[in-house]
Amino acid sequence: MAGNDWINSYLEAILDVGPGIDDAKSSLLLRERGHFSPTRYFVEEVITGFDETDLHRSWVRAAATRGPKERNTRLENMCWRIWNLARKKKQLEGEEAQRKAKRRLERERGRREATADMSEDLSEGEKGDLAGDVSAHGDSVKGRMPRINSVDAMESLANQLKEKKLYIVLISLHGLIRGENMELGRDSDTGGQVKYVVELARALGSMPGVYRVDLLTRQVSAPDVDWSYAEPTEMLSPRTTESSMQELGESSGAYIIRIPFGPKDKYIPKELLWPHIPEFVDCALCHIRQMSKVLGEQIGGGQPVWPVAIHGHYADAGDSAALLSGALNVPMLFTGHSLGRDKLEQLLKQGRQSREEVNATYKIMRRIEAEELSLDASEIVITSTRQEIEEQWRLYDGFDPVLERKLRARIKRGVSCHGRFMPRMVVIPPGMEFHHVVPHDGDMDGDFERNEENPTSPDPPIWSEIMRFFSNPRKPMILALARPDPKKNITTLVKAFGECRPLRELANLTLIMGNRDNIDEMSTTNASVLLSILKLIDKYDLYGQVAYPKHHKQHEVPDIYRLAAKTKGVFINPAFIEPFGLTLIEAAAHGLPIVATKNGGPVDIHRVLDNGLLVDPHDQQSIADALLKLVSDKHLWARCRQNGLKNIHLFSWPEHCKTYLSRVAMCKPRQPRWQRSDVGFENSESNSPGDSLRDIQDLSLNLKLSLDGEKIEGTGTALDNSLDIDDLVDRKSNLENAVLKLSKGAVGGVEKASLVEKADQNVDGSKFPTMRMRKYIFVIAVDCDSVSDIPKIVRSIMEAAGKRNSVGFILSTSLSISEVHTLLVSGSISPWGFDAFICNGGSDVYYPSSSSEEGPETFMVDLDYQSHIEYRWGGEGLRKTLVRWAASVNKKNGQTVEEDESLSTPNCYAFRVKDPDLIPPVKELRKLMRIQALRCHIIYCQNGTRLNVIPVLASRAQALRYLYIRWGMELSNVVVFTGECGDTDYEGLLGGVHKTVILKGIGNNSLKLHSNRTYPLEHVLPFDNPSIVQAEGCCNEDLTASLRKLGVIKG
Repeated sequence: MAGNDWINSYLEAILDVGPGIDDAKSSLLLRERGHFSPTRYFVEEVITGFDETDLHRSWVRAAATRGPKERNTRLENMCWRIWNLARKKKQLEGEEAQRKAKRRLERERGRREATADMSEDLSEGEKGDLAGDVSAHGDSVKGRMPRINSVDAMESLANQLKEKKLYIVLISLHGLIRGENMELGRDSDTGGQVKYVVELARALGSMPGVYRVDLLTRQVSAPDVDWSYAEPTEMLSPRTTESSMQELGESSGAYIIRIPFGPKDKYIPKELLWPHIPEFVDCALCHIRQMSKVLGEQIGGGQPVWPVAIHGHYADAGDSAALLSGALNVPMLFTGHSLGRDKLEQLLKQGRQSREEVNATYKIMRRIEAEELSLDASEIVITSTRQEIEEQWRLYDGFDPVLERKLRARIKRGVSCHGRFMPRMVVIPPGMEFHHVVPHDGDMDGDFERNEENPTSPDPPIWSEIMRFFSNPRKPMILALARPDPKKNITTLVKAFGECRPLRELANLTLIMGNRDNIDEMSTTNASVLLSILKLIDKYDLYGQVAYPKHHKQHEVPDIYRLAAKTKGVFINPAFIEPFGLTLIEAAAHGLPIVATKNGGPVDIHRVLDNGLLVDPHDQQSIADALLKLVSDKHLWARCRQNGLKNIHLFSWPEHCKTYLSRVAMCKPRQPRWQRSDVGFENSESNSPGDSLRDIQDLSLNLKLSLDGEKIEGTGTALDNSLDIDDLVDRKSNLENAVLKLSKGAVGGVEKASLVEKADQNVDGSKFPTMRMRKYIFVIAVDCDSVSDIPKIVRSIMEAAGKRNSVGFILSTSLSISEVHTLLVSGSISPWGFDAFICNGGSDVYYPSSSSEEGPETFMVDLDYQSHIEYRWGGEGLRKTLVRWAASVNKKNGQTVEEDESLSTPNCYAFRVKDPDLIPPVKELRKLMRIQALRCHIIYCQNGTRLNVIPVLASRAQALRYLYIRWGMELSNVVVFTGECGDTDYEGLLGGVHKTVILKGIGNNSLKLHSNRTYPLEHVLPFDNPSIVQAEGCCNEDLTASLRKLGVIKG
């Protein structure tokens, strides 16, 4: 009954506080912002600290002793409610355990199926390769950079890069970012990541071979933040003068570029940024395109200089980087910083919130999907520690260490991976800037006395602020620098210090726990931890031995380290788990030995620095013993100090950047393919037929597809270095056979070459430049309940546009080009009325073409776009897996899904679905493909009666971005027409800088496709965007009224 005595004491304390727990508006969540509530504190202690049986026993006792007094009634009700909260917590833990077990089974099944496809003996390659050496996996090993296997090779690659002039783009969206006087700790979004990305950009900009670095973030013009965050551009000045020896150019260096997106005058938390990500992508695309042209004029000989890599930081920036990487066809890097699945597991373990409540608060499922997409798209995933790979990334569908080793073994042996890919995981610890660090050698006491005797060099103000707490400030200082967060484990440190009398007699304890004005104004969690610490100080009578200042400034942190080093103290990080531990590196740089948790990043840091001791954070005695050993043994203290100072350069920013750039060099170079043509990517001032014809000739590997089936013509002008002639002939033959089935057989290469001139001479050269000269482009992307309704809607939109020559039209649909042609013919609509067709959900782009308007209607397929989106396309290996999946569904539910080869193309595998209710939701199929390392974009369309599987970075929205990059079609001049709902790629059509008209009453049958989503649509749709309007119907008057609201039609 000892447990019940504690429970009863807590319950009495709750009653003494007041009736807060019975208030309907009261929350029991400790993470709730606002005034500190003892009620919530004690309820949390009861729920997390005691068994359900003890809680039930307390309720029974309260019910048995109930009397007429109000207090007794409240006690009984409260006991019952707390008991039920504990039962709910236990239930949630059980559900999560079942979910994990199911996930393990799914992963094992996925491994077996993937291994069955890759049936060769892999035992030789599965024996202990390191995850940091993972290569990109594909069907071919040609054209890839050699792996880096040694420090010498890495140094050699870094030296080769010195002759380059690289352009690198970094992205970090949330928080407040500026180069100087960073407001770290101002809010939960402005923390260590902000400092990391700024210093990384600054350091990369100073590296030989790097010409320009852009750090893209959000422009904030809110009244409650400093005006500097509204500046569009900020140059990051280098910390050292080494970069002055480089050749500087007009646009060289590192810059913060602030992109305006989201609410104009409001600073919002990262959880609310998701609906505005497409707007950022469009604006960032515009900046990168313009900068590439500027750099091309400066250092590229007139050809655009595209980024060598786009690096996303955190999930929101990873999502953005994936879309930008796909739109530009350049390599992507990703750093998670903290991961959504890990956070979700931690929150569910606490049992305070259900999965639905966590998702509503943190938009956690949208974040996890962004991280999964980042795995799909990234060439390299950069982590700080191996623990992050082995314990956090392995929670994701898109990364499996076991399957990754199998794929790497096949790569090493030159064996096909059957379309499976895994990102390369690389451990690169964060760097640190050491220019301001001046470690004091020699006798520490002598330094102290000289400072006291020399009035011309006064002590930093923070020293007196700390030392005022101590009765003897000369004793060695044990320093902890962490937020008052439960996972930082500060309370265990205070207990260890308080219960070890030799340690108390020998040393002082300094706790730097952020900044605070009033405990009542702190978050409930932080306030409860701080109160616990204050109680422990009182319990052990540690007054005069523990310092806990209320305020410190960021620039004073080095002075705090210096004070601890002067007293021959020790730095400690006792966190239960520490993802990396940057403070350990900072402490070592100032000559402080360390005691650190053995869980997480400190293990890797200690392995390099060898400057202290590792402890079990749960073992209070172990913490006290390690601190006492370091403080009392002067020889050990001095050796740890010297080791740290000697090895700290390995964590410097130059070392970080050398490793970083050598890993970037491992990526297979990718860029917009047409850049290799002699023609530039933009001739916006010219509209002559001659210039237009040059544009058409620049279409790499055009295919002219005749819909009467009589002839197919193709050209071959530019060859990619990674493909040989036979590959190109095969690819073109496959395209001819698969897109429309127009040819009886493949035409020989010689015959094709003879048709090149004829095809190009007969193409209307003014078509494509006209697209970029349009005042507006109307994109018809309406997913109708019935396909037969499309011609009617097309005519209505064309009629609303009137006879304005300045308006162009693009049809964007899940249909194939043959189906589009049939629909247009049935509605008496000429293909010549369109500038382009985006078909198969975004996997193919076509342009209308004919010898004359009266001649046979033909379409030109854009093979530039085909090569643009083929990154990580699984090809035949993916198709076989999909066919096997369809067979398993049919075995269970009858003939439900079947492949439709007539509608499939090389970049789109189409399946017919007879009963959409009998197939799993799109998220389940997407998960299945990711578990098997197959990267693709799965779309349920036409009310679920068709399934299109296309390349992972292809979509209808991405196709519009491609047309902007390729032809200069201004996205801000695009008006997208959609229904109230649509295919499962519907959300991508609404966001961005383009204008949107939603047709009321259209597409509502598709709502069922979105009923079982990973995250709800309202988490990602920007309905408060003034560029989105709703038309009451599809008639001319309704559409015209909507266009007037958008300012497209005047009057």
